[in-house]
Amino acid sequence: MTDQADFVVIGLGAMGSAVSYQLAKRGVSVIGIDRFAPPHPMGSSHGETRITRQAVGEGGSYAPLVLNSHRIWRELEADTGEKLLNECGVLVMAPGTGPTSHHGKPDFVARSIKVARDFGIVHEILDGAEITRRFPQFLNLAGNERAYYEPGGGYVFPERCISAQLARAAQLGVQIRTGVEVLSIDQPGRVRIETTDGTIHARHVVVSAGSWTASLLGAPFERFLTVNRQVLHWYELDDLTAYGSDAPAFIWMHGARDVDYLYGFPPLPGDHRIKVATEQYETRTTADSINREVDPAESDEMYRRHVQGRLAGARPRVVHSAACLYTVTPDQGFIIDRHPRQDRVLVISACSGHGFKHSAGIGDAVAELLTGGRNQVDLSPFSIARFE
Repeated sequence: MTDQADFVVIGLGAMGSAVSYQLAKRGVSVIGIDRFAPPHPMGSSHGETRITRQAVGEGGSYAPLVLNSHRIWRELEADTGEKLLNECGVLVMAPGTGPTSHHGKPDFVARSIKVARDFGIVHEILDGAEITRRFPQFLNLAGNERAYYEPGGGYVFPERCISAQLARAAQLGVQIRTGVEVLSIDQPGRVRIETTDGTIHARHVVVSAGSWTASLLGAPFERFLTVNRQVLHWYELDDLTAYGSDAPAFIWMHGARDVDYLYGFPPLPGDHRIKVATEQYETRTTADSINREVDPAESDEMYRRHVQGRLAGARPRVVHSAACLYTVTPDQGFIIDRHPRQDRVLVISACSGHGFKHSAGIGDAVAELLTGGRNQVDLSPFSIARFE
């Protein structure tokens, strides 16, 4: 089979679903391809909830993307009737003394505060005593903590966001092909995509294949992208008293290194579990070789190192766990750029563990770029050239 389209989107997770939807809104022909059937648990866009924060401590260049994402999710909620975004608030907390780091950025609380001030994002700065008074789910604080609290932050439901965007994209004419693997991409003039379901010719291709990107595209991406296995844990709560209606999502740095922290979410309505995780960047894997089974010893270690004595009511019994993939660049930033040797191939990948909150906004910015619109978002900080 040979087919044609204006645009082909490869990978329909967080980024690909958003790009497909936004391209469809602009009236172009689109084919979306995924080797699985999204939303699925094989990549980076699953696990019930993802934190969203508008003042992004990773840098001010991200803020326009996440602000647009919040707007788009609200529009999608109105269109679909689905609940996609819960603005329960987000707390970013660190010790008041000594070095800390998160996603490779020192003093992440101060960086978050600066971005909030630069973009006029409503926020508060809290000390340890105020955190304890307002949020009793956080235990054994030293008292000298400093925290950034953003009432407009919270979490999104990743599977629902992907489903909503793909459903709207299909309604607007996107051909969605699941269970199809892309074998190669070549640009002799128009782009030729070879798949297990035949050949497709396109004016432009968007590669949003996550942890499969390097193996699909080869050089130079294999030098810039590494894949890390991460684990999510859901622990039993024996008491929900401390988790009121204002319980926030949180990022809690309790040591000097990137790995000395945990993040988590308030229990979902009617749920007696709390979802928490940390991150690791030492052990590498690939999308095809990852161990998707979680050893109970991993959850035991997570509890001992990060959860015990810090979260009210959290018991060591793990109710559920899941593995996911982070595709990471050397500076833990994004890549949103054209292939250096194929100018009709645009790559969105390596979102380095903090991509989902930006995904709807990235879809809008990329669709605007590719259809010749007036882009209000500067994508140059995400270029490949910064690694050369």
